[in-house]
Amino acid sequence: MGKLKNKVALITGGTSGIGAETARLFIQEGAKVVISGRSKEKGSKLAEELGKNAYYCLSDITKEEDIKRAISFTTDKLSKLDILFNNAGGPVGAGFVEDPLLENVTQKNIDYGVHLLLASVILGTKYAIEPMRKNGGGCIINNSSIAGLRYRQGDSLYSSLKAAVTHFTKMSGVELGKDNIRVNAISPGAVATPIFWGGSQVSNSLSDEENERKLKKLQGNLAKAVPLNRSGLAADIAEAALFLSSEAGSFITCHDLVVDGGRTSMFNESLS
Repeated sequence: MGKLKNKVALITGGTSGIGAETARLFIQEGAKVVISGRSKEKGSKLAEELGKNAYYCLSDITKEEDIKRAISFTTDKLSKLDILFNNAGGPVGAGFVEDPLLENVTQKNIDYGVHLLLASVILGTKYAIEPMRKNGGGCIINNSSIAGLRYRQGDSLYSSLKAAVTHFTKMSGVELGKDNIRVNAISPGAVATPIFWGGSQVSNSLSDEENERKLKKLQGNLAKAVPLNRSGLAADIAEAALFLSSEAGSFITCHDLVVDGGRTSMFNESLS
């Protein structure tokens, strides 16, 4: 307990899945946390559940003004920003078309995907620099994916954008090292969250009960795809984010931490 004592964190996409679990863990470890997301109902409910050190900010990370506002909300409410977890995301190809083949990708898919997965990370980092400099440093974590490392872990557009997130992480980490701002990525794989079926993490269109039913079914399927024979959980990614944010990770930057239960060692580019 207390690994993040007196720290202030902003977690995008914080209303469910990985973001919500990370918020819960960070608060347990002593941090004050702002969760941002598009569902006011779910965000407000979660902040109330997590207690006095949790705050909710309505934000759509596909809009630059909302990204900037979430940063300002955090610094206005809590006076500083120590940790930014650029966690929000979702499907960008298969979410728009029935068949995620490259030949079916549209300009709409591309524009939306760039805003959702890449521009949000770049702009979140941009607006976090000034408050973190004032602190004498900080920690930025970007949620990437093993889709950026291996074929058939996501559609081509999603995978390419996640690879760009990982590369941006490394380049920005180099640039911001002089300010003692560490920038790292986490690449989850085979982690069961509502993002797989367009649930609450993406559209918030399903009930908590329906999401839970789908989650349990997905966990069983994903367990077959990793050497450890279990599905990854949101809590596994939250623990990785805690490690990178804490003193234990103080000499780690420009790094992509793969948390996949060994999946990338089972699946490679040669698989059809």
